[in-house]
Amino acid sequence: MTAPGAAPATPEIWRFEAIGTRWEVGTAQALTADDRAEVAAAVDAFDRAWSRFRDDSVVMGLARRGGETLAPEDTDLLLSRLTEIADATGGAVSPLVGGVLARRGYDEGMSLTDRGPEPAPSWRDVLSWGPDTLRLSRPATIDVGALGKGRLVDIVHGLLAERVTGPLVVDASGDLRVTGAELRIALEHPFDTTRAIGVITAASGAVCASATNRRRWGDGLHHVLDARTGEPVRTIAASWAFAPDAMTADAIATALFFDGGPEIAHRWGVEWVRMFTDGRVEWSPGNPAELFRRADTVAS
Repeated sequence: MTAPGAAPATPEIWRFEAIGTRWEVGTAQALTADDRAEVAAAVDAFDRAWSRFRDDSVVMGLARRGGETLAPEDTDLLLSRLTEIADATGGAVSPLVGGVLARRGYDEGMSLTDRGPEPAPSWRDVLSWGPDTLRLSRPATIDVGALGKGRLVDIVHGLLAERVTGPLVVDASGDLRVTGAELRIALEHPFDTTRAIGVITAASGAVCASATNRRRWGDGLHHVLDARTGEPVRTIAASWAFAPDAMTADAIATALFFDGGPEIAHRWGVEWVRMFTDGRVEWSPGNPAELFRRADTVAS
């Protein structure tokens, strides 16, 4: 509520680039320079810890030499959830998939030069962590991409929720968290970005999407690889997950590309939709999205 005689809040959309993607932050009032600086600092801290695309990050230091280092903030949160997804998908998702992605061309320099498939090492044999330490028994590349962007959306959302009042939307190109603003969000068709397969109306919580039509290169290569083989996923084209927080939704959106994804989504209480490369659409029993149904859609 605006106090008598006070100027009304001015809604704002702040757009910026970070972690290789475009962000939009929508607020009911203009952000201050301090607000933006706090967001920039939080993003940089996360990037310095977990990015595969900057030479000075913690994970790239471990990739070069292995050994032990001071655990970045969120280490247990990220890796515990990520290894749970790894177990649920039979190792198709792996916290050590970074080297696999790099070999296929999705590397630090974005060379897009394919050097062939290679399975990820067993994370149980190589990776360990404790309250203060992160350790690799030999050089390997940690990749938290399965849920990292969602976690950063939650960090930015939480930071701004303490600084501004009213509706708040944080959108990192497909990973979105909203509070107090009813949004109608299209589920983009992975084969035709001018169309949607459905819509969801969200006033709170997170919606995260993943699709193989994004970040494609070479002969059918894309960013969703099976860590057991080093080969790109061929059966699922896109997924959407709906959860209270973006990290959880992001993790499930990744898991849904593999067997075991629907089962862990059920255990975590996450609703979802996924589309197969043959055009079929599958969804969870409590899916909140309105789907534009065809004969080849099925409920899970």
